[in-house]
Amino acid sequence: MRYMLTYDLMESARNTNQWLGATASALASYPIFSAVPNPALSWMAAWGEVTERTYQRMIVKPDWGIRTFTCEDGKDHLVEITPVVERAFGDLVHFRVNGRPEQPRKILLVAPMSGHYATLLRSTVKSLIVNCEVYITDWHNARDIPVSEGKFDVEDYTQYLVDFMRELGPDTHVVAVCQPAPLTLAATAYLAELDPKAQPSTLTLIGGPIDPDATPTEVTDFGRRVTMGQLEETMIQRVGFKYKGVGRMVYPGLLQLASFMSMNADRHSKAFMDQILRVTQGEASDHDAHNRFYDEYLAVMDMTAEFYLSTVERVFKNREIARNEFVVNGHKVDLGKITDVAVKTVEGANDDISAPGQCIAALDLCTGLPDSKKASHVEPGAGHYGIFAGRSWRDNIRPLVIDFMNANTRKKPARSRPANKNTAA
Repeated sequence: MRYMLTYDLMESARNTNQWLGATASALASYPIFSAVPNPALSWMAAWGEVTERTYQRMIVKPDWGIRTFTCEDGKDHLVEITPVVERAFGDLVHFRVNGRPEQPRKILLVAPMSGHYATLLRSTVKSLIVNCEVYITDWHNARDIPVSEGKFDVEDYTQYLVDFMRELGPDTHVVAVCQPAPLTLAATAYLAELDPKAQPSTLTLIGGPIDPDATPTEVTDFGRRVTMGQLEETMIQRVGFKYKGVGRMVYPGLLQLASFMSMNADRHSKAFMDQILRVTQGEASDHDAHNRFYDEYLAVMDMTAEFYLSTVERVFKNREIARNEFVVNGHKVDLGKITDVAVKTVEGANDDISAPGQCIAALDLCTGLPDSKKASHVEPGAGHYGIFAGRSWRDNIRPLVIDFMNANTRKKPARSRPANKNTAA
């Protein structure tokens, strides 16, 4: 009950700040004050507007906002976001462009489950949908999943990826972004050994902690400093009565957001002060650069406690992937079994979350893969988000990834033509 009280206390604090923002905005906008112009009232209204929006976005799942796509015929085609596989903790969804022929490349984007929704990869999807059939893992907010659905840890996550890859088939190109890179590598090795006909054509790992100790960062150092008991005691809470997942033990998204913000507190503080100033001067808009970024950045989701704790313990502390000691459902995964899936790693030179060296470690672990099927790229000047969602991705990394896919696409076996029994011998 102690954990539930803490969870509800955080939600109450968020509600209070949202209410304070709405109240300040409404009070400062009262018509009678227009007769006595005062800069303080304008500032209070701006502070209220920015504050209300900030705290409101924290519990809202962002919309994909991908409704139409202009094809080569010059027409706008509707984009349907349809679930292909529906599971309790996450779905496999397809961005289907109506009226457009099926594209030659089928891509599975493995989105992170690290506090943000899959919509964090919205711009990545938009860039790939141009000439690819795009599928993505759409993970659910743990607070909305009933306790009756059971647990969900790193092994369950890996099994989900295995099932999604099986569903899409061997002509799939898998792209894992950040946190899921180690587990996606394990899922590929799992298929390579137990169901080779279902393994994908290529695997691209972007900014993921395959070997967190290769180049330590503040994130990996934190995992080393604290014990599992400390993490469980300070980070895990029980979902309150307001949500469907009442009673489920989770790592709250609000706590994760606080960690994110504290890493660059000065920059975020300045961004919000600048936005308040822009609002007072009438220079802000509903979809300006600040709101576009923070509407997504502030929208956070809870993770199951067992997923968060097992990620820290098994991926970061014990380095089971880096030591090739990872086990899924009692089966020891051998990364050396990957022999036919081309693997590419992408890193950002200025990545302060998964620093260069952590992701490229995957290539050394794939001992059964020939060098001709391995590739790597370090993007100069790119930070963590830039390697999958910024200009570096659009201008440099995406073309390289597409070329890698084209060069390693597995050719489908030609259909044998039935014999003509009427032909003379």
